[in-house]
Amino acid sequence: MTVFEETEAFYESYRGVKRTIGRSADGRPLRALFIGSPAGAVAISQYAIHGREWVTALLALEHVRRGLRRGGAWIVPLADPDGALLSEVGLSGVSAERRAFLSRVNGGDDFSLWKANAEGVDLNVNFDARWGTGVQNVFAPAPENYVGDRPFSAPETQALRDFTRAVSPQVTVSWHTKGGEIYWEFHQPPLRARRDKRLAALLSESTGYPLRKISGSAGGYKDWCIQALRIPAFTVEAGRADAPHPLGREELGDLLLHGLDALADLMDGLEDG
Repeated sequence: MTVFEETEAFYESYRGVKRTIGRSADGRPLRALFIGSPAGAVAISQYAIHGREWVTALLALEHVRRGLRRGGAWIVPLADPDGALLSEVGLSGVSAERRAFLSRVNGGDDFSLWKANAEGVDLNVNFDARWGTGVQNVFAPAPENYVGDRPFSAPETQALRDFTRAVSPQVTVSWHTKGGEIYWEFHQPPLRARRDKRLAALLSESTGYPLRKISGSAGGYKDWCIQALRIPAFTVEAGRADAPHPLGREELGDLLLHGLDALADLMDGLEDG
């Protein structure tokens, strides 16, 4: 069973509040599941926005099972289902009419390290937050770092943008692999930076991952949430730095060791103010 099939089966069996927030470039549903209570603070936690980081979708399902003690959260377990399938099973994971294009862009048929969506857009540089200014950005379809021809050109980023605006969360968390570190900054003014760093420290304490500053990056979901919505937003690079990409199911235990309680701990801290 692929991670997409596992996520779909989990979604279908889930008895709580859930919704489809959009469709991927190759037509797959983008799912969201709600945990906790709508009373109080609400978060959005999204996973696997990079194809080769599909193992984080399994962490998402464990976050749903774990639940929250306070507040609520929308879980988006597989933000890039097409890219996840490309990384996990190769060209058989996408529609036949895309395969020649994708093989050409990839330079071959080994897609295990593929990060982008089915159009060769890296979704985490396609948001309107200093779009196109990242030091690693590229401007043609590629396995990674292609910004798209404009901000929100990809249906997946459009869906996540619209869903986020509809929910109006107090905080967002993006789960990536790998490296065991947390990013929390994107040009916030000092007052907001102090607020955000306090919450980042809670995530750091819960996961055991240190806070890191990153430069030369732009166009990510975290970046857009900080810039456009002015809310705290975090990227968690989960998993061992010495584990090779793509992290497989054998690394899920390590992700759970560090991250299983992170959402609940963050929401407790947010509720405490």
